[in-house]
Formats: sequence, C-alpha cells, structure tokens
Amino acid sequence: MSLESNIEKLSNTSGVTGREEAARELMTKLIKPYVDETSEDNLGNLIAIKRGKKSKPKIMLAAHMDEIGLMVKNISKEGFLQFAKMGGIDDRILLAQKVIVHTNKGDLVGIIGSKPPHIQKKEERNKIVTYDNLFIDIGAVNLKAAKKMGVKIGDPISFSVNYQKIGKNIVTGKAFDDRAGCATMIEVFKKLRSRDCNIFAVGTIQEEVGLRGAGTAAFGIAPDFGIALDVTVAGDVPGVKAFESNIKMGKGPALTVSDAGLISHPKVLSILVDTANKNNIPYQLETGLPGTTDAARISLTRQGVPSGTISIPTRYIHSPVGMMDLTDVKNSVKLVIAAINEIQNKF
Repeated sequence: MSLESNIEKLSNTSGVTGREEAARELMTKLIKPYVDETSEDNLGNLIAIKRGKKSKPKIMLAAHMDEIGLMVKNISKEGFLQFAKMGGIDDRILLAQKVIVHTNKGDLVGIIGSKPPHIQKKEERNKIVTYDNLFIDIGAVNLKAAKKMGVKIGDPISFSVNYQKIGKNIVTGKAFDDRAGCATMIEVFKKLRSRDCNIFAVGTIQEEVGLRGAGTAAFGIAPDFGIALDVTVAGDVPGVKAFESNIKMGKGPALTVSDAGLISHPKVLSILVDTANKNNIPYQLETGLPGTTDAARISLTRQGVPSGTISIPTRYIHSPVGMMDLTDVKNSVKLVIAAINEIQNKF
C-alpha cells in the first residue's frame, strides 16, 4: 500500500478517543508486513517491534490512533441525543455538522442541530451556541425509537468526513490528527532497512484526553529514545501572526523546541536538526504552543527518556476536517529514517 493510500484509509476510519478499536485493527493490518511482532497492551496501545542485532539503544516512535469526537450523554424523550465532547473541540464548529453515531447495531447518521436562527431572539443570535445547547438528530421520533435503533449512553460519535485530494499534493480529511502520524510511522517501518537495534512503533490511545496511552506504553518498553510523530498548527492562514505560529504548510516537518508539556531533550533535537541539514530535508522549528504531544509523557517515564517531536503542519486541526501537504508527510518519513540511522550509529 502507498503512503497516500494508508493516509486515506486511516483518515476515513473511526477511532474516537477511548474507542480506538477500528483504528487499531487497521493499523495492525497495515504495519504487520514490516515488523517482527505486533501486540496490544493492557490499555489498548498497539505495540509493533522491528528487532535488531543489538538490544540497545531502544527507540520508540509514537503516533496516537485516537481522534477528537463526541459521546452520547443523554437521550431525550423526543429521541434527540445530547453529547459530551471527547478531546478539545471548539463549540463554534459543531453546529450543522454531519456525524456518525457508532452503536452495537451499526452506524447511524445524525445532524448536530439547535434552535433555528429564524426563531431566535436577537440576543440569542449574537451568542455562540455552546455544545450543551446542541443536540444530534438521528431521525428518531421518540426515546423508545432511538433505543430501538441501538443508541445507548456512551456510544462514540465521529464526524462524517471523507478523505479528498484537492491539488497535486494538498489533501483534506478527518482525523489527520493523528492518522497522518500513524501513516508516517507505517511508512518508516516499510522503508527502514537497518536492523542494528530494537525499534518500536506504538499506536497510542487516549492522547486527546491526556496522553494516557503513551505513558503506559513507554513504561512497558523502557526506551532509550522517544520520538512522537504528530501534527501541528499551520499558521499560514489569515488572522494568524507569526508570533502565534510561524509554521507553514509545505515547508517541511516542524521540530518541537518546546511546548506546554515538553522541552525537547537537547541531544534529540540536535540529532533531528543535524540529520535534516545533512540530508537536505526541509524543516521548521517550533516553540511556545499551548498544546503538547505524546513525547511529553514518554519523556517522564521511569527515570526519564530523551524525547522529541516531529510534526506535520496541518490546517484546521481539532475540527471535523483538516488540510495538509503530502510533501511534508514524505519529508517527515525521510527525517525519521535518517534520524534512526544516526541514533544507531552514535549510541
């Protein structure tokens, strides 16, 4: 399978945080031909291993399988669904979105609705409709009908968006955060030839609600180096100042210097920067974002793990649809492979 094909398949798959089963099943299938072993840990992370001739150093790559989404919180007597947000979602992007409610009886299409603006008072129209005032309409006539359709409290809800290519290298789709990182990791293992040391590919769960999977996976692996593969805010859109985000789509992967949870280990950052320069791979440096990645949790595992992050610049993350440049994904793959070879040669 090609890199782009994997991105498309992973993007179109559902895996709301805490309910990553379908994403994990697909990732396992896609990465299995390129590793020596795959397993699922007690929490639900996918652990894939490419074994080398030496036991040290152990390198852990991590990309989270979960996506932002919603969860059924209540079913009204009229058959409308109220929901909780799973992960960081801006209330402003929810209204009128098409969603899929995943039930034990199958998937149901729904529309996020609210009181129609035509009959709102002026003061209501001037306010953001918060998620607790929204509902999902699945076409049920009442509570009994909704339950008969299979809906229950706790069912995950994903956004109904399909992957699409809109230019030579520009693609749009759901859950690029972080299925783009997952596809990058698979492609790295597909192309990686060196087997000097043990290299772990981890598809982590519940990143969007606190980096939970990365912590348990890293504790079990006890890596010597950790690299998170994720996406980051592309600030090259109207209204964003360079001080807020200097990262641009199509200009290469972003290397985290620091964010809200991680100050990249100098040794790891130096390897990534030097490797990129040596191999003429374009890159960007990023610091000061309020968010963080799995690398933050990996770095604090056991006695500490030197860690860093390689991110793909992506527009409109944490919304139903994102946009990215495939050249950034391809350059991320090149950088990860070159960095792994550098680490193996040095340590």
